[in-house]
Amino acid sequence: MRGQELYEEAKRAIPGATQLFSKRAELFLPKLWPAYYSKAKGCKVWDLDGKEYLDFSLMGVGTAVLGYARREVDSKVIEAIKKGNLTTLNAPEEVELAEKLLELHTWADMVRFAKTGGEAVTIAVRIARAKTNRDIVLFCGYHGWHDWYLSANLNQEDSLKEHLMEGLNPLGVPKALKGTAFPFRYNDVNTLKELATKYNKDIACIIVEPIRNVQPTKEFIDTLHDVRDSLKVPLIVDEISAGFRLTVGGAHKVLGIKPDMAVFGKAISNGYPMSAVIGRASVMDVAQDTFISSTYWTERSGLVASLETIKLLDLWEVPSHLINVGRQVKSIWKRASNRYGIEINISGIDPIPNFAFNTEDPLLYKTLFTQLMLDKGFLASTLCFASYSHRKNHLRLYRKAVEETFYELGSKDPYSLLKTEVCHKTFRRLT
Repeated sequence: MRGQELYEEAKRAIPGATQLFSKRAELFLPKLWPAYYSKAKGCKVWDLDGKEYLDFSLMGVGTAVLGYARREVDSKVIEAIKKGNLTTLNAPEEVELAEKLLELHTWADMVRFAKTGGEAVTIAVRIARAKTNRDIVLFCGYHGWHDWYLSANLNQEDSLKEHLMEGLNPLGVPKALKGTAFPFRYNDVNTLKELATKYNKDIACIIVEPIRNVQPTKEFIDTLHDVRDSLKVPLIVDEISAGFRLTVGGAHKVLGIKPDMAVFGKAISNGYPMSAVIGRASVMDVAQDTFISSTYWTERSGLVASLETIKLLDLWEVPSHLINVGRQVKSIWKRASNRYGIEINISGIDPIPNFAFNTEDPLLYKTLFTQLMLDKGFLASTLCFASYSHRKNHLRLYRKAVEETFYELGSKDPYSLLKTEVCHKTFRRLT
């Protein structure tokens, strides 16, 4: 298996083997996951041995909202690159994309661009701290790898456990940042109020994911607004994962959340590096007073990809398709679970459904699900990012494979099926 051979080489040359934790083979199927691709198109991925798979897992970690190698987007990018991707002068598409994002979010007045989600969120936090001249961030959800976020684990061990990832070691994060970031759970209004009362005039901003696994309660949304107003600080919504999936624009638009800033990435550019921070002028204008600057934020391909992607998301009514696909995937899981007596818990917004095995050894079953689905030609796990490239014929094949997999899980000794080690759950050293 060439992918695994290369992966072993990577462990020697690259600390942690991959640039993105979510792409570690150990999170899927240790020693058997293909790990690397040779090409991709639509929702199909070919590994280094030329084997073809249907991707019903991460779809580029949520970036390939239109599908891999989408001709309409790629052709625009190639055309732009031929004209020069980065020069001494600025790309005019910066202004065009800024105006498009503001058109979609009429509450916002100004935009800054970056290339990745984590850095864009950090830009938003910097702007908020500059605006308020305060340090403490109250947050809910996952917001990346930067120091401001990981510093929460300096307060107490694994404070971030409840926010998507556990076991994140704050090693290397300045200890002086202890006490500058505090988490609260989604829909937990009491903790939010307690933190607001306790740290009051030291709070710089509140940052939340608009939605991930459960719907926000009206009380939670109202409390976010009330605490924001009483503290007179910016409310930031991190739309990196949810944005442009429930509607063309931020999920906050359909949920009734009224932010002062919003951060976008992933789905806005269909696999090209691009992220954006939008916000009210009363907050964003301070970015002129604090140094936020980087050369590759000015390159052209991400801007062009975003403009075409957003156009197609609207033209093809992609969010509706994503919602429909996600609902079908949830239905497939539920039906197979009920039919073969394997209890699972299904959650997630419709375009990003996920499930967890409610069994004695859930990691064993998760590993086996991935293993058995891989044998049937699917990149699959307990999380699925819906894509416009997922069509009826793909869903039929996926339904058949899931049914067969759950049948095997329910009728055979799971330990007799396992070909490798159980998958990892948390962040850890690989070597």
